[in-house]
Amino acid sequence: MRACTARNRSRYRGRVTPPIRLVEFPADDPARARRFWGGFLGVELQGRDEGEGEGWQTHGAGPALGLHPRGTGPGDRVSLPYFSVPDMNAALQRVRELGGEVIHQGERWSVCRDTEGSPFGLALDLT
Repeated sequence: MRACTARNRSRYRGRVTPPIRLVEFPADDPARARRFWGGFLGVELQGRDEGEGEGWQTHGAGPALGLHPRGTGPGDRVSLPYFSVPDMNAALQRVRELGGEVIHQGERWSVCRDTEGSPFGLALDLT
């Protein structure tokens, strides 16, 4: 991965802020999935706050773990890592420039595929 220097920073403002912000899992049986992930990772998955979407997730420092009922939408069928981005439009443009695909474009959350077809999400960094 190329370092973000003062010289190349001006060309691309949609850089990813490490670490991963959220890993999201769809669930056929959300109660069963909450028991599994809560027990396995020793975390509590709580109902989501306004603006976080449908389902449950951990809250606190560091990356969050999220669950939602499995559906038919672009982010509803597979687990997705979500990366924080400071500028959603610039990040989506960069995905396209690099040969990726934007599956769902949202203001705060978007779902994409890389050049190999692997899905991933982008989350607008509001801080």
